[in-house]
Amino acid sequence: MPVPAEERLDTRWYQLFFIWFSSCMNILSSSTGAAGPAFYSLGVCDSIVIIVIVNLVCCLLPGFFAVFGPKLGMRAMVQARFSWGYFGAIIPAVLNIFSSESFLILNCIIGGQTIASLSPQLNDTLGIVIIGIISLMVTFCGYRVIHWYESVAWIPNVIAFIAVLAVGYPQLHKNLSAPVPPATPANVISFASILASNMISWCSMIPDYGVYHSPDASSTKIFIYTYLGFFVSSVTGQALGAAFAAAAPSVPAWNAGFDNGTSVGGLLHSVLLPTGAFGEILTALVALSVSSACAPTMYTFSNSFMAIATWFSTVPRWVYVLISEGILIPLAIVGAKRFYATFVDILNILSKLGLHMLFCLAVSPR
Repeated sequence: MPVPAEERLDTRWYQLFFIWFSSCMNILSSSTGAAGPAFYSLGVCDSIVIIVIVNLVCCLLPGFFAVFGPKLGMRAMVQARFSWGYFGAIIPAVLNIFSSESFLILNCIIGGQTIASLSPQLNDTLGIVIIGIISLMVTFCGYRVIHWYESVAWIPNVIAFIAVLAVGYPQLHKNLSAPVPPATPANVISFASILASNMISWCSMIPDYGVYHSPDASSTKIFIYTYLGFFVSSVTGQALGAAFAAAAPSVPAWNAGFDNGTSVGGLLHSVLLPTGAFGEILTALVALSVSSACAPTMYTFSNSFMAIATWFSTVPRWVYVLISEGILIPLAIVGAKRFYATFVDILNILSKLGLHMLFCLAVSPR
């Protein structure tokens, strides 16, 4: 059922920018961008051109689907029932559960690695547990607290990215001019596919975060806020990740932190080492703010469970949040032991599920 009209009164349209800006302006975006130089042997210029072009196109999709949250007052998995029927809509709901949990696992692994980079006494497991608990607490508080949290969660990441660029620019400027082999079509397409799958995977949860906003706003305004929230944050984070990953092999300290392309958090920490305690604090805040991407995803996980069948919706949402947490922590701990394989496998899953979800939502009558 749609959210009652008398509850859909929120006119703070800027929230539709900040919730996605915070969700993407983090270390995960940098990890995705770093894949170009680290795994596909792309130069920084090639990587950034691909990043900009792919995001220019793919950010249109979440912007489009964002319109239907305020206009219809229905979450994405409920909308699917209008084309798939009551029982048919179980399929996209189940797919979205797997997609959301996969994304949570990847987020927590990257955040855990970032925390582990702070000290030899820390490890991935501790970081994964801490981030999982923070995400759980924010999700428990519900829709409105998630929107409030996302309106401020971007701040430490923006400060950290500015600091990283300021501290690392001399090395970047010196080492990015090194010649690189020509980009092959296979590597370009592979990297572009990773970027596209990362963006497409958001589409199945976008409408969920506008259902309490007033339907009176113009569709154009909703689209622009959402599009810019994704585009600005994704391009910024991914471009920085690509630039530092490309320069890391020429800077021994950075390369050690990067750990053969498996730890963007370690790379961030190694760049900030000259700033002392300030860099340690920023690295910790960047790691903890991974929960800005986890909290909305965990909330959507619970919504998707409730959309499977009527009796599922009678179970309190917090039960599904606990189920998500119970799956998340052990799988993330195991996945962290073989990060690259886990990273690629999860992005492959997200791309396939994202395309299925995109089809499910796109064929729904509006």
